[in-house]
Amino acid sequence: MSGICGFVGEVGAPEAVLEAMCGALAHRGPDGEGRYLDGSVALGHRRLALVDIEGPGQPLIRATGAKAAAAFSPPPDTQSLDTGDYAIVLNGNIYNYRELRAELEAAGYAFETGSDTEVLLVSYIVWGTALFERLRGMFAFAIWDRPRQELFCARDFFGIKPFYYAQAKGGFVFASEIKAILKHPDVTPEVNLDALEQYLSFQYSVLPETFFKGVFKLAPAHYLVLKPDGTAPRTTQYARMDYAINKSLTVQEASRRIHEAVQDSVACHKDADVEVASFLSSGVDSNYVTASLSAHSPGLKTFTVGFETADGEKYNEIAYAKQASDHLGIENYSHLISEDEFWGCLETVQWHLDEPGADPAAVALYFGDRAAAGKVKLMLSGEGSDEFFAGYTIYQTPLENKKLSWCPRPLLRAGSALLRACRLRGANYLWRAGTPIEEQFIGNASIFTVDERTRLLKHSPRGVRPQEVTAPYYREVAHLDDVTKMQHIDLNLWQVGDILCATDKMGMAHGVETRTPFLDQKVWGVARTLPVPCKVTRTTSKVALREAAKKLLPKEFCEKRKLGFPVPIRVWLKEDRYYSRVLEAFTSPTAEAYFHTGELVRLLDGHRQETADNSRKIWTVYMFLIWHRVYFE
Repeated sequence: MSGICGFVGEVGAPEAVLEAMCGALAHRGPDGEGRYLDGSVALGHRRLALVDIEGPGQPLIRATGAKAAAAFSPPPDTQSLDTGDYAIVLNGNIYNYRELRAELEAAGYAFETGSDTEVLLVSYIVWGTALFERLRGMFAFAIWDRPRQELFCARDFFGIKPFYYAQAKGGFVFASEIKAILKHPDVTPEVNLDALEQYLSFQYSVLPETFFKGVFKLAPAHYLVLKPDGTAPRTTQYARMDYAINKSLTVQEASRRIHEAVQDSVACHKDADVEVASFLSSGVDSNYVTASLSAHSPGLKTFTVGFETADGEKYNEIAYAKQASDHLGIENYSHLISEDEFWGCLETVQWHLDEPGADPAAVALYFGDRAAAGKVKLMLSGEGSDEFFAGYTIYQTPLENKKLSWCPRPLLRAGSALLRACRLRGANYLWRAGTPIEEQFIGNASIFTVDERTRLLKHSPRGVRPQEVTAPYYREVAHLDDVTKMQHIDLNLWQVGDILCATDKMGMAHGVETRTPFLDQKVWGVARTLPVPCKVTRTTSKVALREAAKKLLPKEFCEKRKLGFPVPIRVWLKEDRYYSRVLEAFTSPTAEAYFHTGELVRLLDGHRQETADNSRKIWTVYMFLIWHRVYFE
């Protein structure tokens, strides 16, 4: 893992600009820095050395030796890295690079390093865009193709690694993090109010254009081609997340296939020239990854965090992780996050996230990575399992709704309105049963409604409903069941914008790479075939995955209910100390500029007086104000 950056276009003092951009990414690559300049093209790299540690860093440069085509050309006897016909910067890892290298060597192509970066570059030179059919890994990369006079950039299939870009006055700018793009003299930071509007509903940045106006995210499974002639970059989707559900698949057969795929993936993901460790919580995801890894890694280290509160174990998975580590006979390092630590790091966390992120679990990740950083540089984690195998309890909603499928939907919605007017329980249940999944589910987080955020925002919002954001993804799976539809929304939005963003940025904050074995093409090859009974029942989530995990873990470890980094903000926001801190932010000049502060105070007071649990709404606004303070004040 590392940090990449660069630009195309004329700019004063290009060496100094590139150096400043690389400097903004120093935390991503503490092991070295490399820079490349070719006229108006600049590439920068910060290195975290995990593979081919003694080999050369990046940018990696290669001479013309293979034609950029979709088929092999007769190679010369030798190829050299002496001239710069092609230059590459890579953030990520190609897990099957040894197989690709063997294929290329068999065709006569020579290599001068032992790195996956050189294999990726030669793969591009030889296969062009057909290389994506062969790649297995997580990556964001940029290649300067001098013969074609093109900058070629790409992001991995699941969006594990970030790639941001902007069209500045002087040309094109890109980087692993937005803060590096802001170092370019032609990029002026400006808040994107459209992003704020949707953030209030989703709790993370969901639009292609980021919170910085004019700065965009390259979507997962897309590549970008730029000609240095002033024309706009052209983006192309190279793969789609499709499904081939096998309704005859049994839980037993599904669990067997899952286990084979996960073991293969863990073996690939642990491949490195440094020690590999694992995060460990109470959930089956991290337990399964850890158990799979421990079979290959004697003396495995694991890391766990919890929160120091009066509620004790309710917000603390350390005891569960200790049970799992004792059972597996491995080391476990734990850290109890104090209130002062949590509240004291919020500005740092928002700086690393680049855009406002209201998921409190990001703070837990920050401390988990910090604990690991003193001992290892490479971690495996369980991200992706919930989205692949239906781990969230909300995925059980369609099964609950079926109980009332006999009742006409208009009647159910009328009953819901009546119960709500009478302040009786059951209104939400009837509403869910009477509302199509496309209207009710926008992802794992749903904070403010359109009406609520309209009352909150001081500027005139565009009024784009969250359902308009999710609609294109629903259309892709219109023929599938509601559970799979919900997973598809989370795979494309929640997982990329919230989970993977925090996983990458919090690890890189401490120079730690986090690899995610569940987010693998072979594992997806199984997950995409699972019918609903292999995913959820009315009482159980991740049905087939839990069965697969039982091959390595005791039953009680596999059937435990997911906690998922529980953070006690609901409790803290009622305490004077933190109520006063948030109140000060909610009545600040910045809050006045964006929000009707009376509405903010009403939310805060209502939560403190326990008339409603407004903790997630309060936190979403508060994190935006913290982020704004970091980047604009």
